[in-house]
Amino acid sequence: MRPVIDILEERIGAALSSVTGHSGLIALVKPATDPKFGDYQVNGVMAAAKQLRTNPRQLAEKVVQSLDISNICLPPEIAGPGFINLRLKTEYLAERLLEIGADQHRLAIDKTARPKRTVVDFSSPNIAKQMHVGHLRSTIIGDAICRMLQFEGHTVIRQNHIGDWGTQFGMLIAMIHRRSTLALRGKVTGVIPSTLSEFEALYKEAKQLFDSDKAFQREAQQAVVGLHQGDRTWIGRWQVLVAHSKKEYQDIYSRLNVTLRPEDDRGESAYNHMLADVVQELRGKGLAVESDGAICVFPEGFVGKEGQPLPFIIQKSDGAFLYATTDLAALKYRIEELKADEIIYVTDARQKLHFEMLFATARLAGWVPDHVKLEHVMFGTVLGEDNTPLKTRSGQNVKLRELLDEAVERARAVVEEKNPQLSEDRKAEIARAVGIGAVKYADYANNRTSDYVFSFDRMLAMDGNTAPYMQYACARVKSIERKAAGKDVDIASELSGIATLHLAEPAELELAKHLIRYGEVIENAMADFRPNYLTAFLYELAQKFSGFYNSCPVLAADARSRPTRLLLCDLTYRTIAHGLSELLGIRVVEQM
Repeated sequence: MRPVIDILEERIGAALSSVTGHSGLIALVKPATDPKFGDYQVNGVMAAAKQLRTNPRQLAEKVVQSLDISNICLPPEIAGPGFINLRLKTEYLAERLLEIGADQHRLAIDKTARPKRTVVDFSSPNIAKQMHVGHLRSTIIGDAICRMLQFEGHTVIRQNHIGDWGTQFGMLIAMIHRRSTLALRGKVTGVIPSTLSEFEALYKEAKQLFDSDKAFQREAQQAVVGLHQGDRTWIGRWQVLVAHSKKEYQDIYSRLNVTLRPEDDRGESAYNHMLADVVQELRGKGLAVESDGAICVFPEGFVGKEGQPLPFIIQKSDGAFLYATTDLAALKYRIEELKADEIIYVTDARQKLHFEMLFATARLAGWVPDHVKLEHVMFGTVLGEDNTPLKTRSGQNVKLRELLDEAVERARAVVEEKNPQLSEDRKAEIARAVGIGAVKYADYANNRTSDYVFSFDRMLAMDGNTAPYMQYACARVKSIERKAAGKDVDIASELSGIATLHLAEPAELELAKHLIRYGEVIENAMADFRPNYLTAFLYELAQKFSGFYNSCPVLAADARSRPTRLLLCDLTYRTIAHGLSELLGIRVVEQM
């Protein structure tokens, strides 16, 4: 079932082209800003009239005369200088609701007619370091994009581009090697750290030693060489670091209900064997040149403050490769080996220039076929109450595990206050769903390109556009089912036999019109990768349901109205639950 707005836009666009004799004119159908003017408004006639130098109102009249949407809308109304207002027929609404109700899995939303292979690069933690709040947005926004792409019918290939290669790992494994030697002599214990915080402390110790001890500096450099050459001893120690780190961040993903799996990991080390060839190819094509000892590409259009060409450095003067080199190799791999039609990178806005230059360089090299789309999905910064990047009191990055622990702890306090009679297991389950959901939803509800202030008080509030409010809306619908069981009302039986609907009350109609827009909103959210479009729709749906619930008795309704109202309740629950759980990865609960 296609979104109604798409059907209207197609038919009105065809009518517009028919009466003007010009193809490709766009109807520009939008939801009406004020319900008193209708449900949808056609804005494209004005633009077409300007383009064709004709009277817009007269053109609108011709379009309306040529148009047949009588199975969907009441007769169109022309307003102002050439707007066309449309009102949906009640019969059409009823048909759509019944179609949605009959589709338990997809809510009658069609899959795309043009599926793509899409690679999504997101999260990207660093080995031997704890994930911090800076990883939150990439991880959950990337996950929502993957979920929505898959729902639309695309093949999604997740790529967790972990930071697992470089000089710092030489320092770490050299330090572990040195401690192993000392352990054999009985001089130290606890050679291998058991937590990432211990690995971080060991790295600080190794860095200090590297900067002050020439002998250790040589050991670390030998370790890096050993890694590059595949030496079993050094690779074995490096693998210990990787295994500990993966266990840690997979636990974070599980808590966040994020769909990244170990098989999605492809770290910087996976491209190490390609880096020299990448540089050689770019040099062979005359794209990479030596500049101040480094090897650089100078893509056209990138200049510094003084107007000088900006370099995209792919090899340092000492021969070392950089992030740019690895990213070029990864992009090449994703196009040539993964056969991507689209590659999406989800990182913070500070990397905007890097990705612009990366894409430009890859295109110059001829690696990007015309049909392949490269996207950098940027996001803003998580701020503290002082409007600076969120930090601990000591100025350190907030660890993601600690942030989630606190969210669950605060949610547990709310559950204890609201429902102290629940079992301990039930309280813990609700606290996890509400606490983690609150953190995720607060992020999604903000425009992804904007910074936002992190506030537990706001995100855990039971009113406003928050996860607890949305989860409560789901629990509220489920409470109707529990009440129905106490009144011997068989909801499943009434819904299974429903063939016609009785939509009469304004609140019923308003809720119905909103429900049928779900597919349209998913399209809009994915068109620009903005989850906040989806959260705004779900919040408005919850508000409209509240208005309906307060003005339209459900279980006490007469025999003619009750099945319709039960269906409206059922579709509200299924839509909110689908949006939260399936598309945003936020767990819903049946009781708050």
